[in-house]
Amino acid sequence: MSVGILVVSHSAAIASGTVELARQMAADVQLVAAGGTDDGGIGTSFDAITAGIEELASADAVVVLCDLGSAYLTTDTALDFLDDDVRARVHVSDAPVVEGTVAAAVAAQTGGDVDAVLAAARTAAASEADAGGASRPDGDQPGGPVPDTGAGPADDVAASATVQLVNETGLHARPAAEFVKTAAKYEAAVRVNGVDAKSLLGIMALALPKGATVSIEATGADAQDAVDALEALVRSGFGE
Repeated sequence: MSVGILVVSHSAAIASGTVELARQMAADVQLVAAGGTDDGGIGTSFDAITAGIEELASADAVVVLCDLGSAYLTTDTALDFLDDDVRARVHVSDAPVVEGTVAAAVAAQTGGDVDAVLAAARTAAASEADAGGASRPDGDQPGGPVPDTGAGPADDVAASATVQLVNETGLHARPAAEFVKTAAKYEAAVRVNGVDAKSLLGIMALALPKGATVSIEATGADAQDAVDALEALVRSGFGE
């Protein structure tokens, strides 16, 4: 299933910038920006939203992310004027527009269906404390000790590896996306430093710099393959 993503913002710069950012991690996903008013001002445009949905009409489904309340109202109005078959394929997410778009785009890039893409976008709604607390128990040290996350006892781990980040920028956005896309290829449940390796926002929240230790653990039938692939990816420096 192909899933296109429409970004609706009161600002053309925010919409286009969000699309540009997401494309760095999801080059094969159809992403369209619908920002600002028709005369270039701050606001939303019925015509731009409608045109954006039409541009994504070749996708099996369309996920729309909006920045503020009135963007949802304009989107709802545009949906009312669509043909029934098109409207049935459009899904509006209430996730934060930037983080939600990036997470949704990576999910779509990895072959997720519309439910998976919407679920990925929803992960962006987690609070900053929830996203970063597990990786920063000391308050300011990225990559510090990770407390028990409740993901399962250690003896459930079928495969594991520990490796250091060698790329200059550490586990920032693009490497994090590559990590998630690789983990998503396997059925195994994979954790990295205690967080879900298939959650882009969870991985990015770790904020691991060059030299940080990456602990990879996996359970499932292809756990060893998943760990081997992720360890090789980290050792390669993500191609940077």
